[in-house]
Amino acid sequence: MGLKKAVYEDELLRLQTELIKLQEWVRAEGARLVVVFEGRDAAGKGGTIKRVAEHLNPRVARITALPTPTERERSQWYFQRYVEHLPAAGEIVLFDRSWYNRAGVEHVMGFCTPAEHRLFLRQCPVFEHMLVEDGILLRKYWFSVSDAVQEERFRARAKDPLRRWKLSPMDLESLTRWEAYSRAKDEMLVHTDTADAPWYVVESDDKRSARLNMIAHLLSSLPYADVALPSLTLPPRPPSTGYQRPPKDLQNAVPDHASTLGND
Repeated sequence: MGLKKAVYEDELLRLQTELIKLQEWVRAEGARLVVVFEGRDAAGKGGTIKRVAEHLNPRVARITALPTPTERERSQWYFQRYVEHLPAAGEIVLFDRSWYNRAGVEHVMGFCTPAEHRLFLRQCPVFEHMLVEDGILLRKYWFSVSDAVQEERFRARAKDPLRRWKLSPMDLESLTRWEAYSRAKDEMLVHTDTADAPWYVVESDDKRSARLNMIAHLLSSLPYADVALPSLTLPPRPPSTGYQRPPKDLQNAVPDHASTLGND
C-alpha cells in the first residue's frame, strides 16, 4: 500500500523546504551541483524533477533536457554538448536524461555503433572523474520500474489528453525491448558505478515514495547547512504624487473568462 496523500504532501513540503536551504548553501558557497536523472520510460523521473525544482530559483537551479543532437553535434566529441550545460559557481543543474543516452536508447535502438558504445563505457568514468576532481558535486539516480507498472502507466498516458504528449513511438518501442534495455542498463552499471560517481537506484513503482526517497537521499548526501539570509523589511509606501492610471479602455484587456464560470 502506498503512502497516504496527506503524509506524502507533508513530507514533500518539509523536503522542499530543505531544498531551499540547499539552494542557498550552493549559492553562498559557490558550489556546483549536477544531478543526473535516468531510468526507464514512465519510471517517474519527470515527476520527481518537477518536485525538486518546484520552489527553487530558476536562476540557480535549471533543468536540462537536450533534444536529439544536430548533425554538427553528432560530429563532436560525444560529451561535448553536455559540457556547456554544466553549472558555474552557485548553480544546480538537473539533467532530465544525460550523456547516458548513449548507454541506453542509442545503444538499444542502434543510433550509435557498437564501437561508439564501447568507447562511451571506457570514457564515461574518466569524464565523471574529471568533473568530480574539479569540484563538481555529482549525483546519479536510476529510476527502476517493473514491466507491469510501466505498461499500466503507458496505458494511462494514452487515455489522458494532458499527458498524451509524454507517450512517443520510442516509448512504445521500449515495451517490446524490455530485456534489451535491462541488459544495457546492467552493462552500464558495471562500467559506470564508480567510487567517484556511484549510481543510486530508486525503486519507483510507487511514485510518491520514489520522490520522497530520492530527495531525502540527495539532501543526506550533501554537506549543506543553513545560510544566514539578510532580514527583509518592507519600506513604507511614499505619499502619492498625483499619478493616475490611464483609462482602461485605451488598453487591450484580456477578456474576463473567469466571470463566465459558475461559482457555486
